[in-house]
Amino acid sequence: MTPKPIKETIQLDDGRTISIETGKLAKQADGSVVVRMGNTMLLATAVASKEINPDIDFLPLTVDYREKFASSGKFPGGFFKREGRPSTEEILVMRLVDRVLRPLFPKDYHAETQVMIQLMSHDPNVQADSLAGLAASAALAVSDIPFEGPISEVRVAKIDDILVINPSYEEGEKATIDLMVGGTEDSVTMVEGQMQEVSEEEMIEAIEFAHQAIKKQIEVQKKLAEQVSKAFPKRDYPKAEEDEALYEQIEKSVYDKIYNIAKEGTGKKERSEKFNAVKDELIETFSEEELEEKEKIIGEYFHKVMKKAVRDLILNEGLRLDGRKTDEIRPIWTETDYLPSVHGSAIFTRGETQALATVTLGTSREVNIIDGATQSDEESFYLHYNFPPFSTGEARPLRGTSRREIGHGHLAQRALEPMVPEDSPYTIRVVSDILESNGSSSMATVCAGSMALMDAGIQMKKAVSGIAMGLIYDEETKKYAVLSDILGDEDHLGDMDFKVTGTKDGITACQMDIKIKDLKREILEKALHQAKEGRLHIMREMEKTISEPRPQVKDFVPKMVKIEIPKEYIGAVIGKGGKDIQQLQEETDTTIVIEEVDGKGIIEIMGTDMDKIQQVIDRIDVITFEPEVGEIYEGKVVSIKDFGAFIEIAPGTEGLLHVSEIDWKRINNVSDVLKEGDTVKVKLLGMDRGKMKLSRKVLLPRPPRKNKRANNNEK
Repeated sequence: MTPKPIKETIQLDDGRTISIETGKLAKQADGSVVVRMGNTMLLATAVASKEINPDIDFLPLTVDYREKFASSGKFPGGFFKREGRPSTEEILVMRLVDRVLRPLFPKDYHAETQVMIQLMSHDPNVQADSLAGLAASAALAVSDIPFEGPISEVRVAKIDDILVINPSYEEGEKATIDLMVGGTEDSVTMVEGQMQEVSEEEMIEAIEFAHQAIKKQIEVQKKLAEQVSKAFPKRDYPKAEEDEALYEQIEKSVYDKIYNIAKEGTGKKERSEKFNAVKDELIETFSEEELEEKEKIIGEYFHKVMKKAVRDLILNEGLRLDGRKTDEIRPIWTETDYLPSVHGSAIFTRGETQALATVTLGTSREVNIIDGATQSDEESFYLHYNFPPFSTGEARPLRGTSRREIGHGHLAQRALEPMVPEDSPYTIRVVSDILESNGSSSMATVCAGSMALMDAGIQMKKAVSGIAMGLIYDEETKKYAVLSDILGDEDHLGDMDFKVTGTKDGITACQMDIKIKDLKREILEKALHQAKEGRLHIMREMEKTISEPRPQVKDFVPKMVKIEIPKEYIGAVIGKGGKDIQQLQEETDTTIVIEEVDGKGIIEIMGTDMDKIQQVIDRIDVITFEPEVGEIYEGKVVSIKDFGAFIEIAPGTEGLLHVSEIDWKRINNVSDVLKEGDTVKVKLLGMDRGKMKLSRKVLLPRPPRKNKRANNNEK
């Protein structure tokens, strides 16, 4: 029997529609929906375990997003010809969705939960990642899984000064603002994107515009869920143990001690040791029987009191864990050209966070190839971020690149990319290794990366700096404090992590996660303007070390020259079986890359010696030489004949200089005027049956004509 699905439609302002359907596919999941826009279709499912492990004190949530190659009529690459591990692009979408969903599960809900989103059909005019958050939330909304949503996510772009929701790929390429915004009905909770040096006011306008679209999508999800019987009520689950008397006892015992330690303004290690000592003293006040029964909740309450004490210190006295004021930036020191053998390097240290960035320059062979179900592209600028365990003084297993590393690297790449010149001949790889971490290593990566690029001789349009902002907000009193350059502890205990990057003239990228339910515009404005002041301060510190790109790459770094040739000469330059180009590379100690682009042959020549690069250019000029009628050439006499001389105007290219074109006066013997080996200037008059007709006399002064009538009168 054919099922009767339930369906609701979202109407966008420009007439496009998004449909959400449930009850047709994946009915054994706790919740499942199909979201469709144009020909793009996403299947989202949500499943949560009925059993909860009492030893787990966190939410084991997995968000998985996959793009099926069949969705766009493509085959997977590789030997096995099937989808494998997620691509970088898929992981970035997983992070975007996870960051909005995770805070909205009940704090004491610890059941294994899995949200899976699959792209089943792809429309080139619809960016599927714009719909992933909507699909995930809708699947949870129609399920009985406890979830304090719905939420939604949209992409907002500014194109020709007009804000657009969920633009196409083509429209997005022209955008000056490209933001993914996620939120609830009451508040924006996540923002991430790239901008072309826009103002703080433009960014706020785009966020608010996106939130209006999010509200409409949430309303439609509610309508859909109301028609699904299992969506209400949500399932019951074992609630976390609460003991008010125990909490009050712990608060009375440790609050003042923690407050005073926090007020000392000590370093991360010393502060941590003192907090642990207070916790150990607390534990000793309980009997073995009490600890056996309540050790877990005692630890939870201790951290709850510690969080309250630190937040109170900031709100009451404007002091932070390391002794700074709310808008104060940690001490900064920087250095460039630290690594003698790399193409460009820089160290950026801010407080207890340190990034070492390196830059490597290469040919188009080193581009980063993106070959996914929906995207096929090449990146000539890319950035990789590494976060080893020693950076936080830990020893833990190394299990490949984490999702966090991919996300932080992507943010830094988007921050720097708008300032990398489009006409740079190089493929550029930036690597940031975090050597110390205590807050905002991704922003340290931006600063170190910008300096390393300038150290490498990349002619950056402008320098880029970044800062991470935090927020402490009290729901009862409505008091708040915006924190500049947050510590790792302030990130964990605070209500906002807002990373902003930019030049002196505007914002280039941002990433924001907000934990409070109602973010006021005034708070967002204060955070952005305080971030601008912080960015400019950091920029000034960077400029003390390097304020302009080096005029050229370092002596040992390969120089790159790009030239164009007609595509029909590509084969001639390469030679049979690549023999000619291989020989040319060996003779000149260069790397030569040739490819056809837009009907032209693009040749990249890379080498450390500019004279040898010029030799390659000269050889290619010879191979591709095409004489032009009307042009003047300096040629060499290669042979003398009775009827004229053959002139070589380029290696292997000869033309006839007829005796009548040697001079204005009559020439009886060509050898009286020219000899083999002579250099002579000639003009190409034209082509006759594929042969060049040259003239020397047209370049000589023409003698005056004799007046015949005057001669007759004299007679």
